[in-house]
Amino acid sequence: MTQPQDPFSYPPIDPVNFDLIIVGTALSESVIAAAASAVGKTILHLDPNSFYGSHFASLSLHDLTSYLSSPHSLPSAAATTTDSDDVVVIDFVQQPLCSDAEIATYDESAFLSENSRKFSIDLGGPKALFCADKTIDLLMKSGAAQYLEFKGIDESFVYEANAGLANVPDSRGSIFRDKKLSLKEKNQLMRFFKLVQQHLDDTQEEKIPEEDLEIAFVSFLEKMKLPPKIKSILLYAIAMLDYDQDNNEVCIELLKTKDGIDSLALYSSSVGRFPNAPGALLYPIYGEGELPQAFCRRAAVKGCIYVLRMSVVSLLMDKVTGSYKGVRLASGQDLYSHQLILDPSFMIPSPLSSSPRDFPSEKLQMLGQRDIKGMVARGICITRSSIKPDVSNCSVVYPPRSLYPEQLTSIKALQIGSNLAVCPAGTFILYFSTMCNDADEGKKLLKAAMNALLTLPVSGNSESIPSVQSDSEDIKPIVLWSAFYIQKLIMCKLEFISSTPTPDGNLNYDDLLDATRKLFNQMYPDEEFFPKSTSPEDPTDEDDNGLTLDS
Repeated sequence: MTQPQDPFSYPPIDPVNFDLIIVGTALSESVIAAAASAVGKTILHLDPNSFYGSHFASLSLHDLTSYLSSPHSLPSAAATTTDSDDVVVIDFVQQPLCSDAEIATYDESAFLSENSRKFSIDLGGPKALFCADKTIDLLMKSGAAQYLEFKGIDESFVYEANAGLANVPDSRGSIFRDKKLSLKEKNQLMRFFKLVQQHLDDTQEEKIPEEDLEIAFVSFLEKMKLPPKIKSILLYAIAMLDYDQDNNEVCIELLKTKDGIDSLALYSSSVGRFPNAPGALLYPIYGEGELPQAFCRRAAVKGCIYVLRMSVVSLLMDKVTGSYKGVRLASGQDLYSHQLILDPSFMIPSPLSSSPRDFPSEKLQMLGQRDIKGMVARGICITRSSIKPDVSNCSVVYPPRSLYPEQLTSIKALQIGSNLAVCPAGTFILYFSTMCNDADEGKKLLKAAMNALLTLPVSGNSESIPSVQSDSEDIKPIVLWSAFYIQKLIMCKLEFISSTPTPDGNLNYDDLLDATRKLFNQMYPDEEFFPKSTSPEDPTDEDDNGLTLDS
């Protein structure tokens, strides 16, 4: 996995024909590279960046600042040829998925610049893994787990309006230890969890009625006469829903009871799965960027060729049929493959600046199509102390309307400390994210979430940020550095050209990996997604012992 300094000086790639060319080393691209390599496909895996992970990378503080501040553009191809008799060359453009970045440094000392490379900051955070989710199973089945080490998230909190942080009651013991729950609330929660367990237990006859499984989960919780506080914990801190389920006008994701029960089951089965993971969540040591790298390593073992700092600049299309033929590299070399997967930041301009003569017009229209499904506002803060004393790594959920009445979406937050090797000793990284339709609206909401837990050392322009009061007696950590930005949710699909999903607003990776598996099955319908290996030199472990956890 060499990293050439200059694409124009890099020697020609040999061979020139592949089953699959992949551009970008984000998580989905890396999983497909490993899965396709495992079934014998010949693959070339390129990345225009000098690092692995693309939009799922973990970067140093300096590199992250540069990435968010600098526009991404494709180099011009060196010594390229023009259209031939049978091939049309169509140039790509690259549009950054991160936009509207606001970066602020509040620490006037040289500490941050001197320790820049000691930070490993996630570009797509906050992200974590449930101990019992599909990502864990895939890591063990694929063999990628052998390249990773995890640590459990210590605590999970929910932010309550005017009351601050409260523990998420995720087990019988935690419910009865929780001092913020009344005895009545504890009994209500225990009865509800018992009902869910009975429903999921095949040996139990008592089940939730079928008609209740098809109604909205929020309606079922109201039918069970659960109070608003308990209902909010179940909907947003355990089921991890994004949109206000009580507001039908804005809720575009109204969860059914059967899906809500599945979410509760995932959370419940995650607690205690691993002996040295205290809660439901895990986080990879060195950051989320380790996940795509682990799958890249699996792919490389199976013969996948890797080249970093090498971009594609043009698409090669058959002049007669309009079908995909190959790509042109920034070095000027033409390469060919049966299929192509593109990083979602690559696109064909629509309309094309000059339409090739005799090229099928319907193909031209399809090449420029992209599906923008929404936006995620993300925030990152570096602090010198934890949001909770004696807690290094923790998750926080702000339910809708917990910060101010107009808050329509939940906010997810994740604090990671130095014991996960992502920041210098004595510092913490706090990630925030929320779904939004407007960049200003999303960043305003994240800044309100930041102000609820953290303090800026100097008074900034906070007139537009809603005031949030907290009864918590904990001293708020001081922000040393912050960044807020927007990521677009983009995906497109053509006959032989696919685009992988961008980092979504979920805390875990299950939806993203479901989309990745679906894409693989569409590309290779007759192949198994990570078949079990019988080679003693290629071990995979599908039981819990295949995952390494740091105590």
